[in-house]
Amino acid sequence: MNSGLSSLLKTKAFEFGFQKVGIAQAVSTPKEKANLETWLSQGCHSTMEWIEKRKDERGNIFEYFPDAKSIISVGMNYFTDYKQEDLQSNYKFSNYAWGDDYHNILKSGLSKLLDWLKNEVPGVKGVVCVDISPVMDKIWAQRACLGWQGKHTNLITRDYGSWIFLGELILDIELNYDEPFVADLCGSCTACIDACPTNALGEYEIYAHKCISYLTIEHRDQLPDDRSKLYHWIYGCDICQEVCPWNQKFSQITDRKHFYPRKEIIAWKDENWQTLDEKGFRKLFKGSAVKRTKFSGLSRNINLNT
Repeated sequence: MNSGLSSLLKTKAFEFGFQKVGIAQAVSTPKEKANLETWLSQGCHSTMEWIEKRKDERGNIFEYFPDAKSIISVGMNYFTDYKQEDLQSNYKFSNYAWGDDYHNILKSGLSKLLDWLKNEVPGVKGVVCVDISPVMDKIWAQRACLGWQGKHTNLITRDYGSWIFLGELILDIELNYDEPFVADLCGSCTACIDACPTNALGEYEIYAHKCISYLTIEHRDQLPDDRSKLYHWIYGCDICQEVCPWNQKFSQITDRKHFYPRKEIIAWKDENWQTLDEKGFRKLFKGSAVKRTKFSGLSRNINLNT
């Protein structure tokens, strides 16, 4: 194991903008693979066929990157301390998408880390991953000691709560590995489950077809009649994270200005959102994760909440 290189990698990860970093050994994950397949077989992913199409890679890191030996898991804090109450509209908007697209920001930092490593270790091979990659982010983050998977299924850290984006750098070299995070610090708390207005959460399990985030972002067609109440959310939902005691007590304000809300998110009133057209959508959300829902999806969500 190369402890010196491992330490340097972590130092560089912090320099490139990450707040959490750990290293896990690439191993088979048969239990997690079985859990994924059970969740899929029960239809909990709803219409997200892209999860099922690459389930073999998700369930087995070696299907995705056969030469994998080490997985560097990183986390980036995105909490800005703005709240839904700060928005001038009745419409609610998940704060992870208030600013710039986190995929690009995490990829940039991880790519810099890989470039640095290639200079240190000529011939090393690696793959940069964010959540659009067929990799189980939360599983590897827990194995790399970043935190634990909460009952709302998000990864929770001791120092930033769950307001954290995850990414990975998969490498074909051996490193010094962190001990997995084995404690479940949710305890008997069920605040997230109790607060979900659509009953989309079981303990450590999410049912996509009931989830407001899924309905407002991933669901492409008209919403079923019994799911037309989105509780004023037009993109995503933060309820389960807002009520989490770890977020209420331990969240820290990010210094990454990329994640701060665009002025329109804060200042726009209901009528501004109601009169948004496709051209305005493309302009407002250029370089934003909101493009995921497309104008048609956002417009549908606005109409359902009007």
